[in-house]
Amino acid sequence: MATSTYACVRDYERQALSLLDRQTGDFFYGGADNEQTLSDNTADFKRLRLRPRMMVDVSNINMKTTLLGQEVAFPVCVAPTGIQKLAHPDGELAMARASASLGTCMCLSTGSTVSLGELAENVPELLLWFQLYVCKDRDLTRQLVKQAERAGCKALVVTVDRPEQGTRRTSITNKFSLPPHLSFKNLDSLKSPLQSSQNNKYAVLHTMFDNTLTWEDIQWLTTITNLPVIAKGVLTGVDAVKALESGCKAIYVSNHGGRQLDGVCSTISVLSEVVKAVNGRAEVYLDGGVRTGTDVLKALALGARAVFVGRPPLYGLAVAGEEGARNVLTILRNELKLAMQLSGVTDVQSVSRDLVTYRASL
Repeated sequence: MATSTYACVRDYERQALSLLDRQTGDFFYGGADNEQTLSDNTADFKRLRLRPRMMVDVSNINMKTTLLGQEVAFPVCVAPTGIQKLAHPDGELAMARASASLGTCMCLSTGSTVSLGELAENVPELLLWFQLYVCKDRDLTRQLVKQAERAGCKALVVTVDRPEQGTRRTSITNKFSLPPHLSFKNLDSLKSPLQSSQNNKYAVLHTMFDNTLTWEDIQWLTTITNLPVIAKGVLTGVDAVKALESGCKAIYVSNHGGRQLDGVCSTISVLSEVVKAVNGRAEVYLDGGVRTGTDVLKALALGARAVFVGRPPLYGLAVAGEEGARNVLTILRNELKLAMQLSGVTDVQSVSRDLVTYRASL
């Protein structure tokens, strides 16, 4: 499908939702309960205003940065989203190729429909992270960690905001289930309830995750791997500090794309609090609501090292596979570069806090 007429992420979103069946489109797009947080994630970026500096030589722009010492070409990475083969038959493999071709990082979900090993074999140049749900069965958790290590992952991104599954009303209405031709590939070779159940495997998967987790379990996780552990789902400065004290090497500000507890703060609105609490001791990342290059720039100004995007490249994947995912990431990269130039910023690693302010009430 020709994609040259798509000028922005929203164009891809509209086209993707028109192409996908209702069950799949609602699954990707939807949030928890009344979807207040889903809406706030994007709306609160619009409350921030840029304060550009003029008469700056912007002929040379540096967009490169590092994540835990690993270089990326620009600070927009792919967030962990599961079941990507619902969007396109190539699923996470196409997403990985798109990410690698642009020199950025991809975080693979536990609920991936392509295995860690397959990505490592087919896209060895990819900077790959693995998003981990800690399972009730600790041996199963250990085996997932070992898979990530064998695949050459550079970090474990542990989700800490899912003691239980949030209520996604559209999934209930649509009776969402995993199609029988798909499976959770990272778990296919491991002994788990998925192997013995004939029920909805998507629902079964979520019964496997541990709802007794505490920060002590994060400490345990750091003892079974040499990979750096990142806490994903942090929304307060208090929890950011606890994560660091538990051995985490970076903090990932996220509210699960507005899909867990509805009514929590948007990620951009709590970013400054988390950055202040971390106080330079670790890198801070953010996802949730990023739809434009100016959104990226605002997050960098508030202290994020990089942002992660989930739905946008998924929409690109649904529209045109690998090409579509690559185009969405390219749009965000190009929009960020132009926003930097128009703001008088020449290096993504030196975006200052005074670049942004909150919109004054009229």
